[in-house]
Amino acid sequence: MTTGQLTQTAVGELRASVAALHEVLVTSELVAWTSGNISARVPGTRLMVIKPSGVDYAALTPDSMVVCDLDGRRVSGALSPSSDAASHAYIYRHLPQVGGVVHTHSRYATAWAARGEPVPCVLTAMADEFGGEIPVGPFAPIGGDEIGRAVVATLSGHRSPAVLLRSHGVFTIGATAAAAVKAAVMCEDAARTVHLARSLGEVAPLPQDAIDALYHRYQTEYGQH
Repeated sequence: MTTGQLTQTAVGELRASVAALHEVLVTSELVAWTSGNISARVPGTRLMVIKPSGVDYAALTPDSMVVCDLDGRRVSGALSPSSDAASHAYIYRHLPQVGGVVHTHSRYATAWAARGEPVPCVLTAMADEFGGEIPVGPFAPIGGDEIGRAVVATLSGHRSPAVLLRSHGVFTIGATAAAAVKAAVMCEDAARTVHLARSLGEVAPLPQDAIDALYHRYQTEYGQH
C-alpha cells in the first residue's frame, strides 16, 4: 500500500471516529445546538479531521467531516470547517504529542470560565485526571488562531489536559480524540462537583504531595496496561 493510500485509509477511519465521538458530547450534555467541536490529527501527516461549522449534531456523518491542513485550511470535504479550525491547527503545530482537541461550552465548567476562576484540585478524581487545578486562560477572539495560542500558553507547565478560556468555554487535549473527549467529560464532572461542594461551605485543595502521588498512580498503574 502506498503512502497516499495509507493516508487515505487513516483519514477515512478518523472521519468515522470523529463523527461518532460528537455524539458523546451530546449525550454527556456538554454542548447546545451546534456549538462545540472535535478534531483529530492524521498521524504522520500535516492534516487533521474536524467538525464542519454550524451543522446540527444529528446530521453529522463521516462524509461531513472536513480535512484541513495544520494551518487550518480546508483540503478536503464539501463543507466549511469549524470556526475554531485555525486554533486546533495551532495546538497541533505546537504540541506534537497531542492527537485530539475538543471544545465545549459545558454548563458548570463554562460558569467557572465566566468567573475567570480555576477549578481547585479538591478531589482525588481531579488529581488523577488533571494532576492539579483546571487552569483558566485569557479571553481570546474566535476565528483565528488566538484561542489556540491561549490554550498552548496556559497549559505550558500544567499537567491538566483541560483549560477554561475566560468568558468562553472549555478546550481539552489528548493523545487521541477519544482521550480529549474523556478529559472534557471529566472536566465538566469536576466543575459541577466542586461547585456543589462550595455551595455547602469552604473547600480545601488537596496537599501537593497527595496530588502528585495520585496522579502518578493513575497515569502509570490504573486500568489495563
